[in-house]
Amino acid sequence: MKLLLHRYDLPLKHVFTIARGSTAVNQALIVELAQNDSSGYGETEEYPYYGATIANITEALERVRPHLEAVDLYDPTALWEDLNGQFAGNTFAQCALDLAAHDLWGKLHGQPLWRLWGLNVDNVPVTDYTIGIDSIEVMVRKMEEFPNWPIYKIKLGTPHDLEIVRQLRRHTAAVFRVDANCAWDAEETIRNSHALAELGVEFIEQPLQPDRWEDMKRVYRESALPVIADESCQVEPDVERCLGHFHGINVKLVKCGGLTPARRMLEHARQIGLKTMVGCMTESTVGISAIAQLLPLLDYVDMDGALLLARDIATGVRIERGRVLFPAENGCGVRLLEKPPKSV
Repeated sequence: MKLLLHRYDLPLKHVFTIARGSTAVNQALIVELAQNDSSGYGETEEYPYYGATIANITEALERVRPHLEAVDLYDPTALWEDLNGQFAGNTFAQCALDLAAHDLWGKLHGQPLWRLWGLNVDNVPVTDYTIGIDSIEVMVRKMEEFPNWPIYKIKLGTPHDLEIVRQLRRHTAAVFRVDANCAWDAEETIRNSHALAELGVEFIEQPLQPDRWEDMKRVYRESALPVIADESCQVEPDVERCLGHFHGINVKLVKCGGLTPARRMLEHARQIGLKTMVGCMTESTVGISAIAQLLPLLDYVDMDGALLLARDIATGVRIERGRVLFPAENGCGVRLLEKPPKSV
């Protein structure tokens, strides 16, 4: 295989704000694996909260370049296992490579990835559309840019969270999900859950800081709404720990290290009775198309990242009013629109 790294700036349509900060431009690294005139693509983003920078992601990928360029791809899962110890916990780098390997594997075998996995995409969940924190007026306008969406995910973590949801509810009958990104405590979560249930909210995502396990036991018992783990469920051992603390898990590919561990996490969660979800970052269609391959394993999905961008960099899956449309392409279905000015 040949390894190529492409760096992109991904400007957002709007400044995207959650409880712990704001973003206007994302720094993305696209991994390309080439073999036999086919190329597979994977994506990762710089994310300082998790210590992921383009520099350390690139460094981790360069460590495995000699191995990659000495072998042919025969099985992306086996490749993940072969290289796992060399990434030193850099799951963001590991994810981009794993996505590229799966995309390439499907293209080399002439099949969509979901079909190679033995899955069926005829009946899969629709995705929400995320409304970042802003003034209520701006949040309403953001929602109205994507009218008649079946589900909106509302970022919270402000002094007036309930008022935000009340005002947004006046403009749509859609299902709401709320994500506090660790901004609440147990008392606030339980209190808010009762008001939010009356406002048509489906669930609350990660209300508490990820180390507040004892408090989450209480929230799990007393919340009027299901609670879904995000920051508390990053890697495979976290799934079991979420049982009795959360009603479901939200798996992020960059946090766990790619599709290979994500599938195991989702299958484990289903076996022990947890609801399953995969979420995205503000990423391009490269990363979103990889998430789409997992849809048959999910109860919920948040894969609107490319819709938040001012300009996409790839083709692949498309989303129309929450419904995912798969391309007539193999692998994850990804094609880059153009090679970037910032190839590494």
